[in-house]
Order: sequence, then C-alpha cells, then structure tokens
Amino acid sequence: MFPSLSALFAKAGAAPAVQALVIIIGTFILEDAATILTAMEVQTGQVALPVALLALYVGIVAGDLGLYGLGRLAALWPAARRWVKVPGDEGGENWFGRNVFRIVFISRFIPGARLPLYTACGFFGASLRRFALAAVLATLIWTTLLFALSLQVGHFLITHLGAWKWAGMGGFALTILLVGRIVANVRSPSR
Repeated sequence: MFPSLSALFAKAGAAPAVQALVIIIGTFILEDAATILTAMEVQTGQVALPVALLALYVGIVAGDLGLYGLGRLAALWPAARRWVKVPGDEGGENWFGRNVFRIVFISRFIPGARLPLYTACGFFGASLRRFALAAVLATLIWTTLLFALSLQVGHFLITHLGAWKWAGMGGFALTILLVGRIVANVRSPSR
C-alpha cells in the first residue's frame, strides 16, 4: 500500500492540485495515517511542504465539518430524535452549545472520539461557527505536531533504512494507532 501512494504522487509529478486531492481523499480514509504518509512524501521530495500541509488542513477540517453535518441531518429525521434520550427538551443542546470548544479539542486528541462527538455537536445544534473555529484550531495544533514528528521520523528512516523506509513508516503509523488505542483503553472505566 505504501509504495502505491508514492506511485500516485510520482504520476502527479508537478501537479500540486492532483497531489493535494490525493492527500485530501486520504484524510477522509484515515487522517493520522494520511498525515504520516504525507510527511514521508515531503521528506522524499515527492510533495512540496506547503501543498502537503494545506491539503491536510483542508481535508481534515472538511471531514470534521462533514461529521457535524451528518449530525445535523440526523436531527432533522424524526426517528433519530426518538432514539436519542436527553434530559429535558434542551439538555443536550445547551450542554453541547456551552462545551463545543472543549468537546472538539478533547476529541481531536482522543482516538475514536471524533465520530460520535462531532456528530453529536451537529445533532444537538451546537453553533456551527464555534464548531468550525474549534475544528480549525484543533486541527492546526494536532496535525502540525503529528506532521512535524513524522518529518523527523521520516528523515531518520530515509537516512538509516533506505529501501526499507516504507516498512519503518508503516511501523511508525501502527505505533501511533496502537498508542491511541492504549490511551483510549486506559481512560475507559473498567468493565
């Protein structure tokens, strides 16, 4: 899988718009992996740094807004409103509205939390403007940190592993995912 991404970028060649589109689509599939792989492509010289970062930011924020939008659409479906039990008529709306920044920032850093929490923000009508601002800020922080770390790891892998750099990057991506799962399990109450 990893070399095929390189092949896509190589075919895109000097077409930054095509490279950006590939990165954006990648963020919709698995955004942390897309960030790591894109950093590796920047490190190998296949993608320019500004194209990579801008495409990552656009793709991730668009995905976040899409989750919010799915929640809003679900709120318009009467059957979905019946499935969700909240205390009082406006309990969820008030809580999500008051805590949208906290929700977005915390869920950005906790694996598996974005889907339910971002759709809940939309479902309960949290301010779209506040949600979007929080999503942009959280994405700028998290993606930039992960991208910078991935650049450093990518440089090390290219320098020391040569042809095995993709295996090393796959191991790095797997480590990031596993650490996220471990953190998610540690924060969960015991069963």
